[in-house]
Amino acid sequence: MDAFAVSIVSSAAYRQLKVTHALRMAVFFGGFQAFMPLVGSLAGLTIRAYIASYDHWVAFALLIAIGSKMLYGSFKIETVGKNYDPSSMIVLLTLSVATSIDALVVGITLPLLKVPLAFAVTVIGLVTFVLSYLGVYVGKTIGHFFEGKIEAVGGLVLIALGAKILFEHALF
Repeated sequence: MDAFAVSIVSSAAYRQLKVTHALRMAVFFGGFQAFMPLVGSLAGLTIRAYIASYDHWVAFALLIAIGSKMLYGSFKIETVGKNYDPSSMIVLLTLSVATSIDALVVGITLPLLKVPLAFAVTVIGLVTFVLSYLGVYVGKTIGHFFEGKIEAVGGLVLIALGAKILFEHALF
């Protein structure tokens, strides 16, 4: 759902996204959501304590940084706001890591569930791929309702996602 929300916000903020951009976002988000639990599962229970102690802080910091940049950019001159390109490799890589870092820890618990690892990561990756791809088109469709302020809304959504991750880890 985090990747779905980021896809919606990104495409609403950057209306020039095309099919190739939507596919690239879906591949990155789906790929990272599948890869991180795989890595977590393979890492095993020996490093669980180390990862669990700071994963939420990394995700929080990345989402806050990107969200704050978008929020700041939304109040600048029009040309500055257009510099945000969610389909660029560095932005996609950062967003993919930020939205999937909790999946790394989830992956550590997969062997405890007695679910075949290949099946689990395939389902996770495919569902995220489809939702992210659809999210781009949802964002393009509803983006015109917000016009110039969608970047601010997007920044606030990313900040909220970061806070949600931190809040969930602090309480659970």
